[in-house]
Amino acid sequence: MKATMKAVLAGALLLLAAEANAQAWPNKPIKLVAPYPPGGQTDVVSRYFAERLSGVLGQQVIVENKAGAQGMVGAEIVKNAAPDGYTFLYVNSSMMCINPVVYKKLPYDGFKDFVPVTQHGLAPLMMVVPPTLGPKSVKEFVVWANERKGKVNFASFGTGSSSHIWGEMLNQAEKLDMTHVPYKGAAPAIQDTLAGHIPMTIQDLAAGGPSIMAGKLTPIAITSAQRWPRLPDVPTFKEAGYDIALSGWNAILAPAGTPPEIVERMSSEIRKLVQTPEGKERLLDMGLIATGTTSAELTEIMKTGCAAWADAVKRAGVEPE
Repeated sequence: MKATMKAVLAGALLLLAAEANAQAWPNKPIKLVAPYPPGGQTDVVSRYFAERLSGVLGQQVIVENKAGAQGMVGAEIVKNAAPDGYTFLYVNSSMMCINPVVYKKLPYDGFKDFVPVTQHGLAPLMMVVPPTLGPKSVKEFVVWANERKGKVNFASFGTGSSSHIWGEMLNQAEKLDMTHVPYKGAAPAIQDTLAGHIPMTIQDLAAGGPSIMAGKLTPIAITSAQRWPRLPDVPTFKEAGYDIALSGWNAILAPAGTPPEIVERMSSEIRKLVQTPEGKERLLDMGLIATGTTSAELTEIMKTGCAAWADAVKRAGVEPE
């Protein structure tokens, strides 16, 4: 009986301590881990959030780039962080939905090791080529690549990324025999495409958008169901004759066990931020269609969205590593 009472009392004290901590939150700087290199969508959106959230939360939000292994390095760091509301993880659908299918062993479980905070945007990709290459449409690129069968490379921002999967889906659909060249992030893949070392890549609009707008890259097709508002003349892959429309998404997670009051506060602040006219425009500039979901809504998105991406991996013919 005494042992039981002690256990109950200890549990109650821990609960009270957690509630007190949540009420005082935040009382020190907060880390937002961006698990990709600087220059890509994850990095630029993280820094925008950090700037805005620092003001509304009254504590500095610090972005830490922990790149490596298609987001796995950063994810493992946050998984092992104290669930006290001072460490958050920026994720995308590649990390949460594709990695579990493409890699046999992961250092994290997207559903067990984290608690969803909010999905803040949909992230379509754009197929681009250097203007000097010649093709201005997917069909023209297919003709060009078939004339050079077995000698064409395409770049992605990492093995198992949405960029990789889309490139392989096109590869399989048209039997192009292209070679996949994975890069450590979107920025270096774009740089090599601009330099003419790579003839084609399918990239996020945060990394590729400025070069497209400047006329340094030719946009061929977008992966979403609708055309991109800033590039209304660029068709979707579905309009180009491919029966698939699948956008990635970006979200924020916290370590499992983070107090729900803190999760809700962070979720609420990000939702308010991205749903303002200014927030929507800024996210559009960075390649995202602003959404803003609750934690529960993100849980459902992860379940249904991951099933769709698993099917896409099968279409792409990518074998687990």
